[in-house]
Amino acid sequence: LLCVRNKECEDLELRKLYEQLPDARAADDGYVRVLDESGEDYLYPEACFSFVSLPRDARKALFAEG
Repeated sequence: LLCVRNKECEDLELRKLYEQLPDARAADDGYVRVLDESGEDYLYPEACFSFVSLPRDARKALFAEG
């Protein structure tokens, strides 16, 4: 997910990519669950993000641990 808006969610960084974790219940309410730099996951309004599709190697490189 690409952060495109952080009004009232100042802990999000604009133009930063975040990893989305599956959460159907949150999605039903208009929220997405994202993983931050600390490894913790949080719910944010879906409107804060734009869904982007990355090639597999880009995803692996971006979200690799270590």
